[in-house]
Amino acid sequence: MPATMIHGTSHHYQLTARTACPWVLVFLHGWLLSRTYWQPLIESLAPDFCCLSYDLRGFGESVEPAIAKSEAGAENYMPRTYAQDLGELLAQLEISEAWLVGHSLGGEVALWSAALWPDRVKGVTCLGVGGGIYFKEEFERFRSVGQQLLQVRRSWLGYVPGIEQWFARANVQQPLDPSWGRQRLQDFLGADRSAALGTLFGLTAEQEVHRLPRLVANLSQPAYFLAGQQDPIMESQYVRHLASFHPLFQEQCGANFIELANCGHLPMLEQTEQVADQVRGCMMAHQGTTIGLGS
Repeated sequence: MPATMIHGTSHHYQLTARTACPWVLVFLHGWLLSRTYWQPLIESLAPDFCCLSYDLRGFGESVEPAIAKSEAGAENYMPRTYAQDLGELLAQLEISEAWLVGHSLGGEVALWSAALWPDRVKGVTCLGVGGGIYFKEEFERFRSVGQQLLQVRRSWLGYVPGIEQWFARANVQQPLDPSWGRQRLQDFLGADRSAALGTLFGLTAEQEVHRLPRLVANLSQPAYFLAGQQDPIMESQYVRHLASFHPLFQEQCGANFIELANCGHLPMLEQTEQVADQVRGCMMAHQGTTIGLGS
């Protein structure tokens, strides 16, 4: 798998062949995951679109050198900083027109990237990304559980009988193939602790939560929000709430919010073809057009 150095970290990526479409689809994975989860979706879309997937810094195979980790502060793991990584990757690969597809953490990175690189990013499709409302007790509980899991993961979690089956069932509507349970366990155990904690606290920081709706409202590019109807991590009502701040929500009577039936928090695996159809439709609807009055 090819890799390139970005801001002190070797980023591993996969880039499919160019097609007649000038826009490149760029996939950004979620918290404690990796680029692997996009593969079924890429296989569906690659005949029509060039597809780029990569491991975010600190996850998958994009592990930081020890010296970089020792110097990294909290700002190094904010969505804005990850968006700066993406901007450098696109520049290195000479990708001038991209449509971003982001899941969870990756969705926020995609939104920030659209804000930072409006000439390069042509649009965004977010999966399981919502919010804009800060619930103090719920966020504190979420951070606490995340910290505890990260603290004990190497001491016993990898040896618990049946843990792979648990990962195949966690936060999805229907159990995934056992191979995905093994992959989720591998990515969970292999994620860099600093990156895992940094992104956990960054995504749930009150200031960051309140900033997100303003970010979405000011985007000049199209942005679509897909929600799993049974998503236990990011309920569809919160996805719709965030989508409502984008100009498309008013212009198209809420059509930039799409709810997927029989789907949890991993739409790209649970409803691959539906997601592929939505991504394809979103892109084709906006090639050569602009929307909104982003400011």
